[in-house]
Amino acid sequence: MIERLLHEARTVAVVGLSANPMRPSHGVARYLRRAGLTILPVNPALDGWEGLSSYASLADIDAPVDVVDVFRAPEAVLEVAEQAVAIGAGALWLQMGVINEAAAELAAAGGLDVVMDRCMAVEHREIAGWG
Repeated sequence: MIERLLHEARTVAVVGLSANPMRPSHGVARYLRRAGLTILPVNPALDGWEGLSSYASLADIDAPVDVVDVFRAPEAVLEVAEQAVAIGAGALWLQMGVINEAAAELAAAGGLDVVMDRCMAVEHREIAGWG
């Protein structure tokens, strides 16, 4: 499933994207963008990120989302999973250290592919051989 996701995904909503280049979310989003993916920054505290408009929540995105890549505390993920299902995202990807079984079950029941406790950039680099 991970290999298929990484080959098919074109649009990634990065929930919890930080403007701080020292934060993992920033580095992963930059990598994915350089790899040719469209990044949709989701963070109510951001006005924008690297020239892109930022969204306060997934519900504010008016484009199809292939993957929702989550950089939030595990206790905040259930709400993100609910929003991902509501917008019809293709997958919920919980980054390393982000583990929430209830959110994963909710997303899977809503028809989303679910990846938990793995880094999208690391997986992309290994599968696509890019970067």
